[in-house]
Amino acid sequence: MRLAEADILILPGRGNSGPDHWQRRWAGRIGTARVVEQEEWERPQLNDWTGRILDEIMMSTRPVVLIAHSLGVSAAVHAAQRIKDTKVKGALLVAPPDHEGEAISPASKPFGPVPRDPLPFPSLLVASTNDPLCSVERAVDMATAWGSEIHFANDAGHINAASGHGPWPEGLMMLTRLMQRI
Repeated sequence: MRLAEADILILPGRGNSGPDHWQRRWAGRIGTARVVEQEEWERPQLNDWTGRILDEIMMSTRPVVLIAHSLGVSAAVHAAQRIKDTKVKGALLVAPPDHEGEAISPASKPFGPVPRDPLPFPSLLVASTNDPLCSVERAVDMATAWGSEIHFANDAGHINAASGHGPWPEGLMMLTRLMQRI
Protein backbone atom coordinates (compact mmCIF):
# COMPACT_ATOMS: atom_id res chain seq x y z
CA MET A 1 0.00 0.00 0.00
CA ARG A 2 1.20 3.53 -0.74
CA LEU A 3 1.02 6.35 1.81
CA ALA A 4 -1.27 8.31 -0.51
CA GLU A 5 -3.82 5.48 -0.34
CA ALA A 6 -4.18 5.58 3.46
CA ASP A 7 -5.24 7.94 6.20
CA ILE A 8 -2.15 8.18 8.40
CA LEU A 9 -3.10 8.85 12.01
CA ILE A 10 -0.22 10.14 14.12
CA LEU A 11 -0.54 9.42 17.84
CA PRO A 12 1.88 11.42 20.02
CA GLY A 13 2.71 10.53 23.59
CA ARG A 14 2.18 12.43 26.83
CA GLY A 15 3.04 16.09 26.46
CA ASN A 16 2.37 15.98 22.71
CA SER A 17 5.11 16.14 20.11
CA GLY A 18 6.69 19.55 19.69
CA PRO A 19 7.50 21.10 16.29
CA ASP A 20 10.96 19.50 16.18
CA HIS A 21 9.67 15.98 16.88
CA TRP A 22 9.71 13.57 13.96
CA GLN A 23 5.93 12.99 14.28
CA ARG A 24 5.13 16.66 13.68
CA ARG A 25 7.61 16.82 10.83
CA TRP A 26 6.05 13.75 9.22
CA ALA A 27 2.56 15.23 9.65
CA GLY A 28 3.72 18.21 7.60
CA ARG A 29 5.46 16.06 5.02
CA ILE A 30 2.97 13.23 4.41
CA GLY A 31 -0.08 14.65 2.64
CA THR A 32 -2.53 12.10 4.03
CA ALA A 33 -1.30 12.34 7.63
CA ARG A 34 -2.94 14.09 10.54
CA VAL A 35 -2.14 14.27 14.23
CA VAL A 36 -4.81 12.92 16.56
CA GLU A 37 -5.07 15.83 18.98
CA GLN A 38 -5.93 14.95 22.55
CA GLU A 39 -7.76 17.34 24.85
CA GLU A 40 -5.41 16.73 27.77
CA TRP A 41 -1.74 16.06 26.98
CA GLU A 42 -0.21 16.44 30.45
CA ARG A 43 -2.75 14.46 32.50
CA PRO A 44 -3.87 11.87 29.97
CA GLN A 45 -6.96 9.77 30.58
CA LEU A 46 -7.01 6.35 28.95
CA ASN A 47 -10.69 6.35 27.98
CA ASP A 48 -10.46 9.85 26.52
CA TRP A 49 -7.37 9.04 24.49
CA THR A 50 -8.64 5.72 23.13
CA GLY A 51 -12.05 7.25 22.41
CA ARG A 52 -10.44 10.02 20.38
CA ILE A 53 -8.37 7.51 18.42
CA LEU A 54 -11.45 5.40 17.69
CA ASP A 55 -13.39 8.51 16.59
CA GLU A 56 -10.60 9.44 14.16
CA ILE A 57 -10.54 5.90 12.78
CA MET A 58 -14.31 5.99 12.24
CA MET A 59 -14.10 9.37 10.47
CA SER A 60 -11.39 8.16 8.11
CA THR A 61 -12.46 7.58 4.53
CA ARG A 62 -9.52 5.40 3.49
CA PRO A 63 -7.67 2.50 5.08
CA VAL A 64 -5.90 3.66 8.26
CA VAL A 65 -2.27 3.32 9.31
CA LEU A 66 -1.35 4.34 12.85
CA ILE A 67 2.00 5.94 13.70
CA ALA A 68 2.34 5.99 17.48
CA HIS A 69 5.09 7.14 19.82
CA SER A 70 5.56 6.46 23.53
CA LEU A 71 2.24 6.73 25.41
CA GLY A 72 0.57 6.95 21.99
CA VAL A 73 1.64 3.31 21.52
CA SER A 74 -0.08 2.33 24.76
CA ALA A 75 -3.23 4.17 23.70
CA ALA A 76 -3.14 2.55 20.25
CA VAL A 77 -2.84 -0.95 21.73
CA HIS A 78 -5.75 -0.29 24.10
CA ALA A 79 -7.82 1.13 21.22
CA ALA A 80 -7.01 -1.91 19.06
CA GLN A 81 -8.93 -4.08 21.51
CA ARG A 82 -12.07 -2.07 20.69
CA ILE A 83 -11.73 -1.84 16.91
CA LYS A 84 -14.82 -3.40 15.37
CA ASP A 85 -13.87 -3.32 11.70
CA THR A 86 -10.83 -3.89 9.54
CA LYS A 87 -10.23 -0.26 8.58
CA VAL A 88 -6.86 -0.19 10.40
CA LYS A 89 -4.35 -1.87 8.10
CA GLY A 90 -1.17 -1.44 10.12
CA ALA A 91 0.75 0.38 12.83
CA LEU A 92 4.24 1.73 13.36
CA LEU A 93 4.78 1.58 17.12
CA VAL A 94 7.80 3.60 18.26
CA ALA A 95 9.42 3.63 21.72
CA PRO A 96 6.62 2.04 23.75
CA PRO A 97 6.92 2.75 27.48
CA ASP A 98 7.13 -0.05 30.02
CA HIS A 99 4.20 0.58 32.35
CA GLU A 100 5.62 -1.90 34.82
CA GLY A 101 9.02 -0.19 34.92
CA GLU A 102 10.28 2.29 37.47
CA ALA A 103 10.84 5.11 34.95
CA ILE A 104 7.18 5.49 33.95
CA SER A 105 5.70 8.81 35.04
CA PRO A 106 2.80 8.76 37.52
CA ALA A 107 0.61 10.52 34.90
CA SER A 108 1.17 7.63 32.46
CA LYS A 109 0.67 4.74 34.88
CA PRO A 110 -3.13 4.51 34.31
CA PHE A 111 -2.42 3.34 30.74
CA GLY A 112 -0.98 0.12 32.14
CA PRO A 113 -1.12 -2.71 32.10
CA VAL A 114 -1.09 -2.68 28.34
CA PRO A 115 -3.10 -5.47 26.68
CA ARG A 116 -1.05 -8.47 25.58
CA ASP A 117 -3.46 -9.74 22.93
CA PRO A 118 -2.17 -9.96 19.36
CA LEU A 119 -2.99 -6.85 17.35
CA PRO A 120 -5.61 -7.36 14.62
CA PHE A 121 -3.34 -5.76 11.98
CA PRO A 122 0.33 -5.91 10.93
CA SER A 123 2.65 -3.84 13.08
CA LEU A 124 6.29 -2.89 13.36
CA LEU A 125 7.64 -2.01 16.79
CA VAL A 126 10.74 0.19 16.78
CA ALA A 127 12.63 0.29 20.07
CA SER A 128 15.92 1.76 21.20
CA THR A 129 18.68 -0.23 22.83
CA ASN A 130 18.98 2.47 25.51
CA ASP A 131 15.47 3.87 25.97
CA PRO A 132 15.15 5.04 29.58
CA LEU A 133 11.44 4.12 29.51
CA CYS A 134 11.71 0.57 28.14
CA SER A 135 14.35 -2.14 28.25
CA VAL A 136 15.23 -4.28 25.24
CA GLU A 137 13.74 -7.30 27.02
CA ARG A 138 10.40 -5.58 27.62
CA ALA A 139 10.27 -4.32 24.03
CA VAL A 140 10.79 -7.89 22.80
CA ASP A 141 8.10 -9.10 25.20
CA MET A 142 5.60 -6.53 23.91
CA ALA A 143 6.40 -7.23 20.25
CA THR A 144 5.99 -10.96 20.82
CA ALA A 145 2.65 -10.53 22.61
CA TRP A 146 1.29 -8.19 19.93
CA GLY A 147 2.61 -10.22 16.97
CA SER A 148 4.71 -7.24 15.90
CA GLU A 149 7.84 -7.34 13.82
CA ILE A 150 10.59 -5.63 15.83
CA HIS A 151 13.49 -3.39 14.86
CA PHE A 152 16.10 -1.99 17.24
CA ALA A 153 17.61 1.46 16.82
CA ASN A 154 21.01 1.39 18.52
CA ASP A 155 21.52 3.95 21.28
CA ALA A 156 18.56 6.07 20.10
CA GLY A 157 17.24 7.06 23.53
CA HIS A 158 13.48 7.58 23.55
CA ILE A 159 13.49 8.26 19.78
CA ASN A 160 12.30 11.84 20.13
CA ALA A 161 13.62 15.34 19.45
CA ALA A 162 15.50 15.35 22.77
CA SER A 163 17.48 12.29 21.67
CA GLY A 164 18.33 13.88 18.30
CA HIS A 165 15.50 12.43 16.23
CA GLY A 166 13.96 15.43 14.50
CA PRO A 167 13.48 14.41 10.87
CA TRP A 168 14.36 10.74 11.62
CA PRO A 169 14.86 9.44 8.05
CA GLU A 170 15.51 5.93 9.40
CA GLY A 171 11.98 5.97 10.76
CA LEU A 172 10.60 6.82 7.33
CA MET A 173 12.41 3.75 6.03
CA MET A 174 10.73 1.69 8.76
CA LEU A 175 7.35 3.13 7.74
CA THR A 176 8.07 2.22 4.11
CA ARG A 177 8.94 -1.32 5.23
CA LEU A 178 5.61 -1.57 7.06
CA MET A 179 3.65 -0.15 4.11
CA GLN A 180 5.17 -2.78 1.82
CA ARG A 181 3.71 -5.50 4.07
CA ILE A 182 0.19 -4.09 3.95
